[in-house]
Amino acid sequence: MTQTDTTTAPETRSFEADVARLLHLMVHAVYSDRDVFLRELIANAADACEKLRYESLADAALSNGETPRITIALDPEAKTLTVSDNGIGMTEADMIEALGTIARSGTRAFMENLTAAKDSEKANLIGQFGIGFYAAFMVADTVDVYSRRAGTDLAHRWTSDGLGTYTIEPAALDDAPAPGTRIVLQLKDDAVQYTERHTVERIVRAQSGHVPVPITLIDKPDGETSEVTDGSALWARPKSEITPEDYTDFYRSLAGQFDAPALTLHYRAEGKHEYNVLAFVPESRPFDLFDPDRKGRMKLYVRRVFITDEAELLPRYLRFVRGLVDSADLPLNMSREMIQDSPLLAAIQKGVTNRILSELDKLAANDADKYAAFWDAFGAVLKEGIYEDFGRRETLLGLARFRGTGPEGWRSLKDYVASMRDNQTAIYFATGTDAARLAASPQIEGFRARGIEVLLLTDPVDSFWAASGVDYEGKPFKSVTQGQADLSLIEPLEGEATSEPAAPEAEAFIGFVKTQLGDAVSDVRASERLTTSAACLVASEHGIDRQLERLLSANGQTPQGAKPVLELNPRHDLVARLSALPDDAALKADGALLLFDEARIADGELPDDTRAFADRLSRVLTQALA
Repeated sequence: MTQTDTTTAPETRSFEADVARLLHLMVHAVYSDRDVFLRELIANAADACEKLRYESLADAALSNGETPRITIALDPEAKTLTVSDNGIGMTEADMIEALGTIARSGTRAFMENLTAAKDSEKANLIGQFGIGFYAAFMVADTVDVYSRRAGTDLAHRWTSDGLGTYTIEPAALDDAPAPGTRIVLQLKDDAVQYTERHTVERIVRAQSGHVPVPITLIDKPDGETSEVTDGSALWARPKSEITPEDYTDFYRSLAGQFDAPALTLHYRAEGKHEYNVLAFVPESRPFDLFDPDRKGRMKLYVRRVFITDEAELLPRYLRFVRGLVDSADLPLNMSREMIQDSPLLAAIQKGVTNRILSELDKLAANDADKYAAFWDAFGAVLKEGIYEDFGRRETLLGLARFRGTGPEGWRSLKDYVASMRDNQTAIYFATGTDAARLAASPQIEGFRARGIEVLLLTDPVDSFWAASGVDYEGKPFKSVTQGQADLSLIEPLEGEATSEPAAPEAEAFIGFVKTQLGDAVSDVRASERLTTSAACLVASEHGIDRQLERLLSANGQTPQGAKPVLELNPRHDLVARLSALPDDAALKADGALLLFDEARIADGELPDDTRAFADRLSRVLTQALA
């Protein structure tokens, strides 16, 4: 093998815009805890070792027969810290892709939060998100990366000071791992504590103590090598030997976050299929939880060999779960595509999904406060399963929590059904974007007067699952903005107004309003649901919920022929006064159209013709003040 020619001039490149912005935020901010950088570099090194183990299964020539390892070398005099691995290594193209750009989803959201945060909050945000290789610039003036890809005789050196550009040049094979990667940090003056053995050893044990690759430490250039961690697989050990701190350390290393797991699930499945599961539900919501391209973060191992982190081990509505599955049955030589289509993988997914939902159900039963915190963070995602996973719909409805017009706090559907009024046959809900506005909406008045709780659904997915024909214990879900209210069989609470028949004048006025509005509405009718407001809009009996209609319209999918129904309160003083006017009175026509506009505004919409609305309002006010 010949040595690479290193006389080629270094090539200077600019960082991708997102990287440059991220580096600027880190370098020019003050952080109370910068230890996270070492965890991120170790995690990257462990991934590189796992990738080499996997690719060596298909190409034995890639393996050099050495045990995977990560080495941390300190040089107090030179003020350097070096992290080396004997993993897969990188080509020049790999360096440009991995070190010059950010491909991770949610990065923009993270940077927006970081920009807006106070200095005291920035370290926590960085710890929660995990910023990979770039964390090195929090403690280093310059970073040099030497790398050689397994199976090649080319090595390269990547260098940057994190101020906007980086250089790449060929490196002599003698200066690079064979194969693998070596990262050399020239530490800042205020970061020299990271050349102290006890400091580095403490950080490694605390944050990376359970990565599945041994970590060794050399505390000075001529010092002896000592093992800090043995790389044993935490998930393969008996639960009785593992402390909560061990689980937390492993979770932080695996997930790249700095919070603690809210729920830890560790078990071994035996029988027809054998596999180990170690899964965590985070305490805090990842920044990219709602990114359209976000996938799950469960890793697949086969007999402790990392295979892929792209296998669909859990449905998308459990994408907040972090962890791994280690199968004893899958063949090591299967391609990732074949694994994805494997019936065994489907069986594992079914088993793990059911177990996670079961553990969440136990948490809800045993610790309501802790489950409420979980629901605050991830309930909006879990509800996607009600719409997507018909087979587990009953389980997911049981796990769901809601806020409504009844008692304060989160309520289960079991709580709701237990408090239903006599003759109430449906679970009523209202969808929108703001719970306070929904609670004050006119469509709820008749339900409130009868003591009927209305669930206030404010997540976008609510409009879809609630309209999909779902029921709970035989009780269908029904929108308060859709169809007839049909409340006549439920007695009003004491002191509340009752629904009396409309006077003949009011009935005639309803017909007049319908004539005035024409094709703007599908119908005008007397309302059972209104008690204090004069008018409201609802969807027709066979139409779609008003909020779902708005969501579809915002995405260019306006339902054909979707026209609202205007309901008028015949007992309202305004309606009664307008009803008494002669049909040829201009005030009556203006009043009819203003009632429609009032209903649109109460529903969070604007009048169709704002200028005509303003003119009508001006005429009515002028006449009223004359």
